[in-house]
Amino acid sequence: QLQLVESGGGLVQPGGSLKLSCAASGFSLGGHAIAWFRQAPGKEREAVSWISRIRSSDYADSVKGRFTISRDNTKNTVYLQMNKLKSEDTAVYYCAARQGGATWNAAEYDYWGQGIQVTVSS
Repeated sequence: QLQLVESGGGLVQPGGSLKLSCAASGFSLGGHAIAWFRQAPGKEREAVSWISRIRSSDYADSVKGRFTISRDNTKNTVYLQMNKLKSEDTAVYYCAARQGGATWNAAEYDYWGQGIQVTVSS
């Protein structure tokens, strides 16, 4: 079965850090682009960041300078390092994968994780 599983979420104070992991099973991430999306209560799903097969990457303006996306193809895992967290970052975070090039468009991704909660609160 083809699966993506997120881990590393939880509760953190404003200004703190969390590192999310997205582990793939049943397929190799090497030929895939990976993206992180998030959805807060009452809001639409938004793209956070993506990373390509050759490790180019991009970020939403709201997280630029605070978040870093990376990948370790040997471990078949993608990461999202989140620093200087704000209450506005509170959401369920999803990783997604597609063969070929990266895109901001969620509809073009084929594989999705179950989502993991990130809560930023004092």
